Amino acid sequence: MTPTVQSLQRRLIALGFPLPEFGADGDPGGETIAAVNAALDEIEKLRGWPSPPQASSAAIVPADWMPDAKMGRIVCHWTAGAHKASEFDRGHYHILIEDEGKLVRGIPSIALNEAPAKRGYAAHTLGANSGSIGVSLCCMGGSNEAPFDPGKYPMTREQWDALTSVVADLCRRYSIPVTDKTVLSHAEVQNNLGIQQRGKWDFTRLAFDPSVKGAKACGDKLRAEAKAKL
Repeated sequence: MTPTVQSLQRRLIALGFPLPEFGADGDPGGETIAAVNAALDEIEKLRGWPSPPQASSAAIVPADWMPDAKMGRIVCHWTAGAHKASEFDRGHYHILIEDEGKLVRGIPSIALNEAPAKRGYAAHTLGANSGSIGVSLCCMGGSNEAPFDPGKYPMTREQWDALTSVVADLCRRYSIPVTDKTVLSHAEVQNNLGIQQRGKWDFTRLAFDPSVKGAKACGDKLRAEAKAKL
């Protein structure tokens, strides 16, 4: 027997961590190890130590949708159409998200937008396609910015939740940091990147949460939620 192990076992039993199979027998087996770990967990809680890091959210973007490429930015859009992806939509974005959160793969490969952009690339953002991944929500057809009217196909919370998960997957895959210049909506491009656009307002409003107003507020919400899933 090893007196040190047996003493530890007796102390664990006294503290209320039973070792039912062997008792205090001096054998440092699985039950003793489990009891030690449980005791350490209790000590951490009492001392207010931080919990171990939580595992990142499960990936939702299929691996074969994310080919090897050097990408530096993700620009998020809406299609200004219906809740389902059309062939036209699929030709302009890499990943589309329908109203119930279903992902649809765009026709162009992400690799085609690696700088310099190749023939057939996804033309999703004027003057900012090279090195940029385009993700779009299928929604907001017939909408109006002011006064705000989301139209017949409003953005859904399911779409938004899927979007933040997609952004997290893409950032992880392509080592893209989450900043207001690397993860942004189309409405932020002109201000954040200094690249003039043509009155794009996706997103300055969120139909499922009217309290969020303005491109920066929507962008900050996007980045915070995506970052939390990394």
